[in-house]
Amino acid sequence: MKIEDLISQIRQKKSFLCVGLDTDLDKIPKHLLKEEDPIFAFNKAIIDATHPYCVAYKPNIAFYEAYGLDGWKSLERTMAYLNEKHPEIFTIADAKRGDIGNTSTRYAKAFFETMNFDSITIAPYMGKDSVEPFLEFKDRHTILLALTSNQGAFDFQTKNVGGQELYKEVLSVSKTYNGSDRLMYVVGATKADYLLDIRKIVPESFLLVPGVGAQGGSLQEVCKYGITKNVGLLVNSSRGIIYASAEVDFAKSAGKKAQQIQREMEMELAKL
Repeated sequence: MKIEDLISQIRQKKSFLCVGLDTDLDKIPKHLLKEEDPIFAFNKAIIDATHPYCVAYKPNIAFYEAYGLDGWKSLERTMAYLNEKHPEIFTIADAKRGDIGNTSTRYAKAFFETMNFDSITIAPYMGKDSVEPFLEFKDRHTILLALTSNQGAFDFQTKNVGGQELYKEVLSVSKTYNGSDRLMYVVGATKADYLLDIRKIVPESFLLVPGVGAQGGSLQEVCKYGITKNVGLLVNSSRGIIYASAEVDFAKSAGKKAQQIQREMEMELAKL
């Protein structure tokens, strides 16, 4: 997907919401466990209820790998459904991959070609030759972990390296990579006050922002410091939407929660 198509969707839906499909058999409504493929049944219902209000879906790959071959089949079915029914919606493989060049190339082929995702999250620790293989794929996007929403982010990401914090070094150096125009970055909503400095380094890049909702991040704070003329934000909510209810009406509840967030986003967009 071209970035212009994503921006168009944001303008059309008045939303920059990403729904995280972190599907856990221990948390989905019990009646779905009778289904042949409970994970796909849950995902399909969530997608059907929330797609009018979001512009992206982000399956967290660990939640599918945990169930072995059955989990991969559920993910494959989910992606096939999304690409058939809602090809305009941006898809993110939250896989946090990153390895030496030839291995990264295989990861890229797996998620961009075999699974047909629009983007993938990547850990930048191994540097240029572990990232650039992902950037070779036309109209696909690589989302580097820059400043994450977890408490452990302070272990390394904010440490001073050569006169500036490590996350700033990641942002600055990544701009020199071949294909850097297709880079996006993960910045946690719980680190919203860091966005002013981040925007000085990547003023127009899209940021994937987890942590709004269950993790306590503020949508208003994220927009205050991070929004651009082309919005430049994909704000993710996972548990707060998909587990809004554990009852038979779970999908309806998820749709209402997604609509609520979309309306808040529409108000923020009106300020541009």
